[in-house]
Amino acid sequence: IQLHSVNLNMPVGVPPQNLTKPEIVKIDIDEKSVVYWNGLPVVDRADMEAKMRVAAEQAVQPEVHLRPNKQAKYEVVANVLASSQRIGLTKIGIIGSEQFVE
Repeated sequence: IQLHSVNLNMPVGVPPQNLTKPEIVKIDIDEKSVVYWNGLPVVDRADMEAKMRVAAEQAVQPEVHLRPNKQAKYEVVANVLASSQRIGLTKIGIIGSEQFVE
């Protein structure tokens, strides 16, 4: 039997605490497939992408919480996700997915 060992230099001590709370951007999509950015309706896709570019260019990107309504069109939700990926937002999560479980 051959045994291989790997030496790792692991940090010691207490890790530093992150006292800064991350900024959170809330993107809601209602039952009529209207997109809201932090509670305000988005005029069109170009307006939404402009807001996403501003968020993506920040030194510390905000967390994006996407909350689609169960009745929203899939196309609208997919477009929001595609735009966020193309623009470079990396911290995005879908909130409220329990409404889709029956």
